[in-house]
Amino acid sequence: MKVCIYGAGAIGGWIGAKLAQVGCVLDVVARGATLEALQRDGLTLVSGDKRVTVPVHASDDPAALGVQQLVIVAVKAPALPAVAERIAPLLGPETIVLTAMNGVPWWFLQGGFGGPVAGAQLQAVDPGGKIDAGIPAKHVVGCVVHASCSLDAPGVVRHHFGNGLIIGEPSGESTSRVQALGELLARAGIDTRISPQIQKDVWYKLWGNMTVNPISMLTGATTDLILHDDLVRGFISTIMREAKAIGECIGVPIAESPEDRHAVTRKLGAFKTSMLQDVEAGRAVELDALVSAVRELGQLAGVQTPFTDALLGLARLRARQLGLY
Repeated sequence: MKVCIYGAGAIGGWIGAKLAQVGCVLDVVARGATLEALQRDGLTLVSGDKRVTVPVHASDDPAALGVQQLVIVAVKAPALPAVAERIAPLLGPETIVLTAMNGVPWWFLQGGFGGPVAGAQLQAVDPGGKIDAGIPAKHVVGCVVHASCSLDAPGVVRHHFGNGLIIGEPSGESTSRVQALGELLARAGIDTRISPQIQKDVWYKLWGNMTVNPISMLTGATTDLILHDDLVRGFISTIMREAKAIGECIGVPIAESPEDRHAVTRKLGAFKTSMLQDVEAGRAVELDALVSAVRELGQLAGVQTPFTDALLGLARLRARQLGLY
């Protein structure tokens, strides 16, 4: 199978290296130091005491790689408009685009999902519909990642914990292509589940990180310290209740309480969120996909979100001051 990773960071590199080990021909769109490292050394995956290097064909020009059977888009949300502008040479009539990203994706309200707001275009994540135009809905299979990876160096991925992917058609259909993709990922050693409603899985993961991520950016604190403070935890819980009310309106109710979800987060220990890591590295933050989109969904569904608004305003101001938004 001809597979292309668009965004050879930690998660994209992890998935790509696993697929290459079961015979997939791996192409990568990359640039800068990552491109140089991949062309020189290949892609390396380190997991525990195991180190595997796989060959790749890397280029900064998608046209040089040609049409793929599977394209895995694993970039941060701020980079997605640029991907949509350049991805066309990779897409044939049957190409699957697997979106391994955080937050609310541009296709969230497609496929008949969303109840009273189904079909709406989320301006927070796709202003003007440019991403939707560049990556047509017919290609998309949604994905939620439950794994922690980081980069030791360009082209060198370290897998820490978690080995799960949840995938699903935005329409909720159990298509032959999603079944085949699930089997391929499972053969590659990834714990893969096919969801009958991938939006629900996206929303549940978002429910846990839409608050802790921006608060970590504001405070510089790890998740254990954030949840240890009663007042901060109470603020987070109130925002989660707002998001829970939105979910009930659009068809993704959550049975758990915020405290149930906090208990899951506490198990991670002194964990540094991806947004805090981005700030420390001087990278643009995924604020719109994690928070702005929730606010917009609330407006569309008629749910008031004063605490979400406050968090967005504070985090947005901080990110702007840092030049990261």
